[in-house]
Amino acid sequence: MSTADNFTGISDQAGNVVDSHTILYSVIGDPIHHSKSPVMMNRAFRETGINGIYTAFHIKDAQLPDFVAGVRAMGIRGVNVTIPHKLAVMPLLDEIDESARAIGAVNTIVNHDGRLVGYNTDGIGYVRSLKEEAEPNLAGKRILIVGAGGATRGIVYALAREGAASITISNRTVQRAEELVLAFEGQTDILRAIGNEALREACGEADIIINTTSLGMHPKIDETPVDASWLAPGAIASDLIYNPMTTRFLAEAKQRGCSIHGGLGMFIYQGAYAFEFWTDRKAPVEAMRSAVLDAFSAGR
Repeated sequence: MSTADNFTGISDQAGNVVDSHTILYSVIGDPIHHSKSPVMMNRAFRETGINGIYTAFHIKDAQLPDFVAGVRAMGIRGVNVTIPHKLAVMPLLDEIDESARAIGAVNTIVNHDGRLVGYNTDGIGYVRSLKEEAEPNLAGKRILIVGAGGATRGIVYALAREGAASITISNRTVQRAEELVLAFEGQTDILRAIGNEALREACGEADIIINTTSLGMHPKIDETPVDASWLAPGAIASDLIYNPMTTRFLAEAKQRGCSIHGGLGMFIYQGAYAFEFWTDRKAPVEAMRSAVLDAFSAGR
């Protein structure tokens, strides 16, 4: 028997077998080399026995249309989309799921034999994590979101459907917060926008305070979005950042007597939902979490 007869494929660094039947998945962004998504998703494929491989592509704005054409041409089955392409990719797709259309951003693409459909898993991933790790019942809660960027849209959409009493969006440039509120006009009437001058009072009134900004993210770990002394003891402080897993904001909020909720769960669950859209298989959530934690421990 020849060597060719014995060939079953080569293995990538994650241990996934790569052969002529391997299905390709990816994440795109600018920058992208910091992403832990390849570590997490390749572990998911290995755990479930799916012959897939997931890689990261550094795509700049001008390259986005060519990349989307390449997804069709090469049959890339699924793509995760991160900053700054979540809005710009939408007109390049064939169909936008209702939730992504309402949110106004896409973070997951599914390729159905050349027909590209956009979804958003950020908000549902965040709320699943918040409910499992911090507060199972969000109905009637007064929620303050600090930051009005792309991730905020998905979180607002998902929180509004949990029966929150109010959602206040604070942003340094209040116009951006006001624009986000207007984007949800007709969908919910519990939103309001404020600027930094009203942030201290809003912090004291909130049951849950969510940081969606990059303040406190590695390597600028000394930054924080709000003064922890503004928070009401017993409130929940939540941060979308997962590197570091306990930001300065969360550490100081804990000292203040607040419960804290980090961003790792959102990262895991938004990826889990994407995996399930692509494969119609239940995502191995704990294995995915373990892979990300191992990567942090190893400094990868």
